[in-house]
Amino acid sequence: MKRTILYAYIALLVAVGLPFLAHLGERDARAASEGGEANPTPTIAVDEAPLPAAPPSPTAAPPPAPESVAVLMKDGSIERMDMQDYLTGVLAAEMPADFHPEALKAQAVAARSYAMYCASFAKHGPAQVCTDYACCQAWQSEEDCKAKWGERYDENHRTIRSAVERTRGEYLASGGKAVFAAFHSSSASMTENSADVWSAVPYLVSVESPETAEDVPNYISFVRCSPIDLRDTVLSARPEADFSGPEENWVGELRRDGSGRVASIVLGGESLDGKEIRKLFSLRSTAFTLEYDAGVFTFTVTGFGHGVGMSQYGADKMARQGADYTEILAHYYPGTALVKP
Repeated sequence: MKRTILYAYIALLVAVGLPFLAHLGERDARAASEGGEANPTPTIAVDEAPLPAAPPSPTAAPPPAPESVAVLMKDGSIERMDMQDYLTGVLAAEMPADFHPEALKAQAVAARSYAMYCASFAKHGPAQVCTDYACCQAWQSEEDCKAKWGERYDENHRTIRSAVERTRGEYLASGGKAVFAAFHSSSASMTENSADVWSAVPYLVSVESPETAEDVPNYISFVRCSPIDLRDTVLSARPEADFSGPEENWVGELRRDGSGRVASIVLGGESLDGKEIRKLFSLRSTAFTLEYDAGVFTFTVTGFGHGVGMSQYGADKMARQGADYTEILAHYYPGTALVKP
């Protein structure tokens, strides 16, 4: 009798359990084929600039560019602007109006992409982007532009507005999502790999940039300091540094990264990375040399900016050599797609 009851229970478990297990197997297989994940890992911003979150499926259709953007102003207020008006103010602040029209168009697309990238996460709470160039993108009001350009305001405004309008709705995407379209003023023959500044981004890699001292004002700059100034500046960041020896021996090994910029340098026996040295001595870039002669330390610096993404003077040089804005963008942001409305 007991054996009969036991067999009955086993039969019941088989009848109910097998369909349930089969359902789980089908569900897990479907999730795997769709790329599903129960608990996706959140993306964390790194250092001075936020980096893109993991892109969605490459088959996802990119969304249209928004017609407006919420901007955090310098006084702390938030202003909802028409995207074209906002980008006009960005170009006015970020690129000389006498640059080649194709370079201005490339800047317009990069700035729109950057604004859309910032808007994809709550970087500034209810605002989507700010006007601080050290955080997001610089921006100038109509009043600021009139004060800066004077009698050339109408001409310069028409030139910049034309670049914005002729690229209306266009942006760069990767995996169906607007990219982190970083840009800077000028490079020392090569742009910087993002992995050497923030963290690795597949479309922000080191590429050649054509600008030279003939194209860029203050392309080569100098920062000179006395031994006491150099010593005290380094000690403010590295109290353990030792400057007791002869001054000509204070500078040790200098290592460069793949783009030729300073990865690290030894001063007073302590290794400092290039970004830290740039900040400590207010250098225009990390593409520098450091020499000691006749009681003076001299930094010789090439280019201006962090070096990642599009070089603005490089874009202008490419345009003057015959490249259009699509070629400029493809060069500085390899592997991205230009989305058009």
